Amino acid sequence: MNDVLLTVSGNIPADIDAQIADGQRPLADYIAMARTFHADLIDYQAARQQTGRIGRLIEKLAGANALLAWACYQKRRRYRVIFTDGEQIGIPFATLLKFADRGKRPLHFSIGHILSVGKKMLFFDRLKIQSHIDRFFVYATWQKQFIEERWQVPDERVVFTPFMVDADFFAPQQASAAQEKLRALVPGDVPVICAVGLEFRDYPTLMEAVKGLDVHVIIAAASPWSKRADSTEGQAIPPNVTVQRFTQFELRDLYAMSDFLVMPLYDVNFQAGVTALLEAMAMGKAVICSRTPGQTDVVVEGETGLYVPPEDARALREAIQYLLDEQELREQMGRNGRCRIEQEMSLACYVERLNAYVNPTLTP
Repeated sequence: MNDVLLTVSGNIPADIDAQIADGQRPLADYIAMARTFHADLIDYQAARQQTGRIGRLIEKLAGANALLAWACYQKRRRYRVIFTDGEQIGIPFATLLKFADRGKRPLHFSIGHILSVGKKMLFFDRLKIQSHIDRFFVYATWQKQFIEERWQVPDERVVFTPFMVDADFFAPQQASAAQEKLRALVPGDVPVICAVGLEFRDYPTLMEAVKGLDVHVIIAAASPWSKRADSTEGQAIPPNVTVQRFTQFELRDLYAMSDFLVMPLYDVNFQAGVTALLEAMAMGKAVICSRTPGQTDVVVEGETGLYVPPEDARALREAIQYLLDEQELREQMGRNGRCRIEQEMSLACYVERLNAYVNPTLTP
């Protein structure tokens, strides 16, 4: 048994190794982390099997994330580090450690996606559970500043780390001939741009921005983890816009055939849109992104893409037209973006950065 336990807030597909080996999906971050950390994995299904009747009751009353936190609590004596993959597990686990445990406890590291919302803040404001999260890993500098200032957490315990993408799967040379089939979605020989995802996506502003432009926009309004509603629903879809869902394999071809990606966001203070931004950059594409408080750490203005004010259709239209007109510039931005991924934001870079905290004595 390893001395690190890593949670997976979901169910690990039984055939995931085969999917990865066949090139049908990227390498899952938790698999890469487990290999490098020398960690055991625990997902919802494993938690159900290990906690029995009490676990079933907890899941019925409080949900699968509470169940997973309880399973980690039961295993706490067996591990040096328990690494929770998001605050949905980290908050209940830290609460258990603080109020139900009196012995020696493991180090608790937790990824924090967005802690600046009411229900989550109550646990830190009133219960002071930050004392039982030894390190927060955050993907937005705004979130780092918020945690440090609101709860007086020392700087060294809140680690900003860029998010990541599997740069081997999302790579220009991996695009398949199947992208030509996607071209059938586009009437005529016009430029193509794409927009991807659901989390706080402002697709109404994007559709307003591209009305009448000589471009076709493909919106992949889906996400494997977001519970947000599709903001294209109930909207009048312009003739030059297609809304469709894609697999990750198909998304790679969508990025490849697109001239660039547009990431229209509502005004949020966490890294909404980061996955699609990094995937497009890894595919060598320029990006246009709404400049929100939480989304300022990925795009390098003028080098890898452009920022525009959120919910500003006119500014977004001007930026889109600018990149459509400047082919050489957008292609250079795409090359710069791919280089930044390889140097800072690949899955390999991400895992090695975190491992320096998980296994400091083993990291060169």
